[in-house]
Amino acid sequence: MSTIDLINPQPPPRKPEWLKVRLPSGEAYENVLGEVRRLDLHTVCQEAMCPNIGECWGAGTATIMILGDVCTRGCHFCNVKTGSPKGEVDWMEPKRVAEAVAQLGWKYLVLTAVDRDDLADGGAAIFANTVRMIHKQVPDAKVECLTGDFAGDLAALDVLLASRPEVFAHNIETVDRLQASVRDRRANYRQSLSVLEHAKRSGNVTYTKTSMMLGLGEHEAEIEQVMDDARAIGVDIFTLGQYLQPTKRHLRVEEFVTPAKFARLKALGDAKGFVQVVSSPLSRSSYHAEQAFV
Repeated sequence: MSTIDLINPQPPPRKPEWLKVRLPSGEAYENVLGEVRRLDLHTVCQEAMCPNIGECWGAGTATIMILGDVCTRGCHFCNVKTGSPKGEVDWMEPKRVAEAVAQLGWKYLVLTAVDRDDLADGGAAIFANTVRMIHKQVPDAKVECLTGDFAGDLAALDVLLASRPEVFAHNIETVDRLQASVRDRRANYRQSLSVLEHAKRSGNVTYTKTSMMLGLGEHEAEIEQVMDDARAIGVDIFTLGQYLQPTKRHLRVEEFVTPAKFARLKALGDAKGFVQVVSSPLSRSSYHAEQAFV
């Protein structure tokens, strides 16, 4: 099924006031932008058109995306380019990322990547190299690895986990019923749960984390079921945010979820025992990530 087949021909609902954000600007923002360009790095903030880029970069933080900017998968919600990176890996990238952490004084870095199904280990080795390089160069910095599912290859996942990032994150994205229409066909609900469970059982991370987008037609009872499934395998941190359609080629927004509902879902998650629940219209998986350690 193509992305076009999934798009509702009706116009999307008008974006409410609570989703409008200011254009990014300011000295701190420009400083981060300058370092990212100088070191030839990619950020998911830019690639995924994150609405929080002004706030996060203005505070001097970012989510670095390694392994290039071409993803081997084609999820129907994501604005990152899809194609074949042809096995190319920049093995000097970990050094440049660590240099950025040192230069910008970051104490908490979210490290993510495009899916790299063209690599035998899905990119696990370069993730591990980057984590180790950061820990060596900035010993007090904490690293969160936000990864794909490594096609369910738990041995590849172990390569990354051996580098001992403080947080392992993998996004389940949506409820079980909507997985096939939202994510690439190579991803699925149970595979994502198995990756998160394996990371938790490894004992090599402080926290495990997952995230959902709302507004794709999910029901509240289904959201609660995802929370229950995540808690059952020991997931510590749960984030919820509003899905925003990046282009007309992507899935349309079915609902703009109100701030009141996001607050109610946060209270529900807190009651289920998560260490941290981040839930608001503009929340993304990396938003306020460092606060779990506060």
